[in-house]
Amino acid sequence: MTQQPTGIDLETSLGYLLKESASALRSSMEAVLRPLGMNITHYSCLELLAQRPGLSNSELARGAFVTRQAMNVLLQALERDGFVTRPEQPIAGRVLPVELTASGRRQLATASAAVKEVEDRMKSNLSVDEQAMLGDLLSRCVTSLRGAGAESSSPADEHPTSADRHVQGQAQA
Repeated sequence: MTQQPTGIDLETSLGYLLKESASALRSSMEAVLRPLGMNITHYSCLELLAQRPGLSNSELARGAFVTRQAMNVLLQALERDGFVTRPEQPIAGRVLPVELTASGRRQLATASAAVKEVEDRMKSNLSVDEQAMLGDLLSRCVTSLRGAGAESSSPADEHPTSADRHVQGQAQA
């Protein structure tokens, strides 16, 4: 009597394929960012700040899918390197809004061009319609999983906005 396999068939598993694609995207992005002295989280942070100046440490952490503590360490390094500024005193409450400097904008422009080339290569075998469909399908998958009450694995997995997902899609897999 043959026993039916109870595991996931990796050949047909969408979850496995998504993880494999995310890993390939991450590796490709790390490869183009490394010569710039950056990693994906560094890039994500700068991209988020360019699109939404004045985000707090907590907002940046959520958008870059890292902990507040990890973001604080990154922001200290970015500030030391002259890529961002933060006021010494909170403007309101305890929030210290972060902003890109001119040097940070230049660094981001170079990194964004490199990341765009990776993303363009990833989409090169898809038509414009297929690219739009893939984006829609992936967004719907995220909505389905989050709507099902799935527990976050960490505080950094809190519900980002669609713009955060767009930046994250460019910056991290």
